[in-house]
Amino acid sequence: MKILFICSRNKWRSPTAEKIFHNYNGYDVRSAGTENGARIKVTSGHIGWAELIFVMEKKHLSRLKQKFGSMLNHKAIWNLDIPDDYGYMDEELIEILKARVSVYIEAPK
Repeated sequence: MKILFICSRNKWRSPTAEKIFHNYNGYDVRSAGTENGARIKVTSGHIGWAELIFVMEKKHLSRLKQKFGSMLNHKAIWNLDIPDDYGYMDEELIEILKARVSVYIEAPK
C-alpha cells in the first residue's frame, strides 16, 4: 500500500509518520508539506502515487483540495487531527500517530 502523510512544513509530524510506518507491513510511505517553505512540497506526483493520504489537520485537506482538485477524487484521505505541537520523533506524537492511523491500517506495535 502506498501511503502519503501531509503536514505544513514536512519537518516534524509527517516525517515522523513516514519513519515509523516505512517498510512496516509492506507499506510504501512518503511525506510532504503544503507550505511553500516545506522540506518536501507536495506535488501532483505525490497525489497520483498515493493510495491512501493522511493529513495532520483540516487546513491541509483544504490546501490539497484547492491545489489538486479532481486529482483527489477516488482517493482515500483521512484527517488525523494532530496539531503542530510536537517535535520530530516526539514519543507522544509517535503514540498518537500509531493510535489514530491504526483505525485505518495496521500500525506498528
